[in-house]
Amino acid sequence: MNKHESLACKYFTDGYNCAQAVFAAFAEEMGMDEKTALRMSSAFGGGMGRLREVCGAVSGMFMVLGTLYGYDEAENDDAKKELYTRVQSLAAQFREEYGSIICRELIGADGAEKPTPTPRNPEFYNKRPCLGFVVSAARILSEFIENQK
Repeated sequence: MNKHESLACKYFTDGYNCAQAVFAAFAEEMGMDEKTALRMSSAFGGGMGRLREVCGAVSGMFMVLGTLYGYDEAENDDAKKELYTRVQSLAAQFREEYGSIICRELIGADGAEKPTPTPRNPEFYNKRPCLGFVVSAARILSEFIENQK
């Protein structure tokens, strides 16, 4: 396991959501303090606030991508295209491993759930495949960043 995979795993097993785990694992590279990274990504867990839409690990991956390689000029269509190409490439890699980037499809949920978080206990970690998603997203992103150097 590389540095980012290990950090993401630790954040997740410490009780942070999937998006927080991936995003905060790259805080140093983004020049961001841990607390800011955790707060910024906190709404994206559970497929965006337990709506079970895009997987939080994938959202965290995209947030890092935007922070490191995003654009800030609305009229820069080339920069938009480059970022969106990168997003689609990382999504394709994750989808190739798991068949989807949609939380409810990945965990077998019917759709949006009550906003109350699931207690993090041994049963949760044994039942849910989310730790694997977190580690994979961190690996995919880490490899992408390394290849940009």
